[in-house]
Amino acid sequence: MPQKTKPSTPKVTSLHAVKKPRPRASSNGTTKKAQLIQMLSRKSGADVTTIGAKLGWLPHTTRAAVSGLRKSGFEIALGEPGTGKPSRYHIIAQPVADAG
Repeated sequence: MPQKTKPSTPKVTSLHAVKKPRPRASSNGTTKKAQLIQMLSRKSGADVTTIGAKLGWLPHTTRAAVSGLRKSGFEIALGEPGTGKPSRYHIIAQPVADAG
């Protein structure tokens, strides 16, 4: 009499789908950092919601990116919002290049 074997089931290694790596640059070739600098260099600056919508970032990612710009030498002001309006970030000084 032949032995009964269990039907084989595929082994699941992860419950999450495999993610494709996200491109660092947009379709027009500029990096997200360059786009962020451009947005913050405008006279009116930009708020977290607008930056997040444009670059596909969550609020904490947007704030971290602004913090990273500060660490790299950009001077960034946080504008006082009006009643019911979000705070706006604005670059007031670019980093000084070393003459070295």
